[in-house]
Parts: sequence; structure tokens; C-alpha cells
Amino acid sequence: MRPLKKIAEDIENDWQEKVNHGARPYLDVMHSLNAVTDRFGMDTGDSIVRYFLSNATTWRGPVARSIKAELKAMIK
Repeated sequence: MRPLKKIAEDIENDWQEKVNHGARPYLDVMHSLNAVTDRFGMDTGDSIVRYFLSNATTWRGPVARSIKAELKAMIK
């Protein structure tokens, strides 16, 4: 599996419009994580990814679908 920080870079590069304000804080944290087992304060990487996905519904397209599937596979 790819590190979350690499995935976060790919999201930033693809999300053409301004990143949704609800997804932004979680995406920012993902830049500092390697895996869903990492922690950020009291939150796990798993919960950060889940919160990101729930707030990233406006990010669409083939890259978005692919990365969202990759993230969902990481949190199962």
C-alpha cells in the first residue's frame, strides 16, 4: 500500500477546484501520515481517512474514483 502522504499529494494534484472545506483539514493531516495505523493527536489514521472520504463527495472523476477505492481498501 502507498503511504497516505503520497496519496494526499495525488489528491492535491488532481482536485482541480478548491478542496471542500470539510475535507481540507483531513487532507492536511494525511500529508503527515504513512499508514492508517498512524496517529495524529487522539485520532487514528483510519478515522482521518474515513472523515476525509465522507467530506470528499465533491471530488469527482477517474482519479478520484481510483484513489477513493484505494483509501476504502485501506480502512477495511
